Amino acid sequence: MIQPATIGGLFITATDTAVGKTVVTAAIADWFRRHGRIPGVVKPVATGCQRRREGLVSEDAEILAHFADSRHPLDVICPQRYVEPLAPMIAADRAGEPLDWGAIDRTVRTIASDSDVLLVEGVGGLLVPLDAKHTVLDLIQWLRLPVVIVARAGLGTINHTLLTVRALRASGAGVAGVVINRYPAESPSVAEETGWRAIERLGKVPILAIVPEVKHPFGLAMPSDIAGAIDQCDWQAAAGGGREGREKVVGGRQEESRRKEGRR
Repeated sequence: MIQPATIGGLFITATDTAVGKTVVTAAIADWFRRHGRIPGVVKPVATGCQRRREGLVSEDAEILAHFADSRHPLDVICPQRYVEPLAPMIAADRAGEPLDWGAIDRTVRTIASDSDVLLVEGVGGLLVPLDAKHTVLDLIQWLRLPVVIVARAGLGTINHTLLTVRALRASGAGVAGVVINRYPAESPSVAEETGWRAIERLGKVPILAIVPEVKHPFGLAMPSDIAGAIDQCDWQAAAGGGREGREKVVGGRQEESRRKEGRR
């Protein structure tokens, strides 16, 4: 239904809902902008939107638009919006407004046409139903962008993250790596200190960044501790891997490139 992305980029998913995909996507967009690139941000579907004078507005799309300094209106960045904070399939059924895949495809084409890199933020986890036949994982397969997995820092994250990595690889999607979000840098528990290392070792997947928990509200300026964590990764390299299966770790931990073609 959706044509492959015409430029390089990243699809940002998560192990669950409310893990912090929007903050991480916004921080990556901010990184590209600070490095002289034009990031195109897309939130194909959003639920739990706010009713305003101008109509339904996705607060996630507002954050992405701000930090990407986007030239596109919010209804283009997020073409499918629903009021109830439910899985898109359920929200669409209850609203009597089926998902318009054509609108999503037009958004991706439009934003890619005047951007250097495409950042697409999913909704919930991989198997969240978008309609009766398709999930977030289908959208990832269509776009053919390498995937960044946003994961929690605490107990349970090893299982959730490795399941997500396995599902992506089984589908043929390229895994760019994992971002650990809301890490309590001042007083991490044993589970939080060891979990990301286990994910890296057992999943053979790079940890691209460990983003600290921020106590103060997320405002108009990117918090310096979040920006500093995001700066540990070369996001241009991460976005350039496509579906070749290229995985690269930066930030002084590990660096590995893998390509399906030519491997024996």
